[in-house]
Amino acid sequence: MTRVLLVDDQTLVRTGFRVIIDAQPDLEVVGEAGDGHEAIARVAELEPDVVCMDVQMPGLDGLEATRRIVAGDGAPAVLVLTTFDRDDYLFQALEAGASGFLLKTASPEQLVDAVRVLAAGDALLSPAVTRRVIERFGGAASGAAVADPALEELTEREAEVFRLLADGLSNAEIAGRLYVGEATVKTHVSNILLKLGVRDRVQAVVHAYRSGFARP
Repeated sequence: MTRVLLVDDQTLVRTGFRVIIDAQPDLEVVGEAGDGHEAIARVAELEPDVVCMDVQMPGLDGLEATRRIVAGDGAPAVLVLTTFDRDDYLFQALEAGASGFLLKTASPEQLVDAVRVLAAGDALLSPAVTRRVIERFGGAASGAAVADPALEELTEREAEVFRLLADGLSNAEIAGRLYVGEATVKTHVSNILLKLGVRDRVQAVVHAYRSGFARP
């Protein structure tokens, strides 16, 4: 059973999310919080697997709360939810360590799928989000790349997988491109994340462009 914490300053929003999530046999809402400070306390208390985090809240906002939550040991995956389709929120959420970004206008099915994706240890990175990451961090990397010696530890095949991952391809798409099994790709991706010291493929994509490993 995947344990979910809902964080939003609007009670009606939390109630709606709870109804959607609790209707799933494999998901359970274990708690709620109305601001960032409460969210941090509830994470420590309840140890959820996934946190659905609003951005704009009084006191401590969702971006700073995410940054503090993911910095801890055994941190849950954070799915940032917002009503605003703004690039600044997207990039701040990614830099804070969020594993996914979803608009509140998404369908109930998309919300449920996103929670499951994050609970499985993957990250939610849609093609549209990938393009924005490439445009933002790719442009920055071309001017002032931050070299990372860890990139030299990647094998030739891992480097190949990393480039395709940075292009926004899913594991299944990478497997098809390289003519290997999806399980093999998952193993390569896990090794890449471990060697680079990043928590998921979202952060890996950002790292790829910041370091200059991948270019737009």
